[in-house]
Amino acid sequence: MSEIRLRIMTPQDRSEVAELIYASLNHWYQTHGRPAIFSGGPQVTEVFYDVYSVLEPGCAVVAENPRTGRLMGSCFYHPRPHHVSLGIMNVHPNYFGTGVGRALLQHIIDFTDQAGYKSLRLTQSAFNLDSFSLYNRAGFVPRGAYQDMFVPVPAGGLQAAAPPGAGQVRAAGPDDVAGMAALEMEVSGITRETDCRYAIENRLGFWRVSVYENLRGQIDGWIISCGHPAFNMLGPCVTRSDQEAAALVYVELNHHRERSPVFLVPVERGRLVRQMYDWGARNCELHLYQVRGQFRPFQGISMPTFLPETA
Repeated sequence: MSEIRLRIMTPQDRSEVAELIYASLNHWYQTHGRPAIFSGGPQVTEVFYDVYSVLEPGCAVVAENPRTGRLMGSCFYHPRPHHVSLGIMNVHPNYFGTGVGRALLQHIIDFTDQAGYKSLRLTQSAFNLDSFSLYNRAGFVPRGAYQDMFVPVPAGGLQAAAPPGAGQVRAAGPDDVAGMAALEMEVSGITRETDCRYAIENRLGFWRVSVYENLRGQIDGWIISCGHPAFNMLGPCVTRSDQEAAALVYVELNHHRERSPVFLVPVERGRLVRQMYDWGARNCELHLYQVRGQFRPFQGISMPTFLPETA
């Protein structure tokens, strides 16, 4: 399609972008035999603009129809110290297959290359082969696979006994940010210090952050969770081993009672996956972690999420 105008997202786009996200994702899931992923109306997906406009102002692009002025697609992205993350990308169902997604992706690839970043990263549904092909053709390489799991948490909390180390989990504070960033650099070769600080400050009122502190007072793991109606997830989570990951997930689940939080577990972590099954977890989707450019294998566990996006 030749008529595509790319421009920076503005505050005036907030409601229309929310409608775009709500409509496009629900349409994709429903046309593939699955229930809608969002409910409650497009206002619930305004949270994506609200979070990104604070974390990374100006790092969002929209595709506009120059004839009508309506939005055809949108994408958020997030420059970090060592890489760029590709956030949620959406194309209106009326423009599926017209090149809108390709134009948005190329805009962010050009930004990444021109700014001198060594990698562009994303987490993407393994079920959406159209988007997989889009990213794969653009040079992205799958580097990890995740099981999307959810646990219905009773009003009284999980019935299972607490796993080893759960007593070493505590609420995170501002003084923990440097240790959280250092751990992620060790495990993943990247840092998201700004994201951690933002979630701990919790100005919007729906974030939680916990850390796993070892007996020497060092941070061996951390997790962020979101209790927003449109975004009921645990993660990102970064840990040295299965033990810290299980303890953090257990504690965080118990803070989201009468809900069914979703979290992504690396498929190769069989022991951790079995622990989740023991707590009543079910699988709901699969996701791929993809990288265009440099990548260093994880030296521990990195569990992604989608707001703020993980890479």
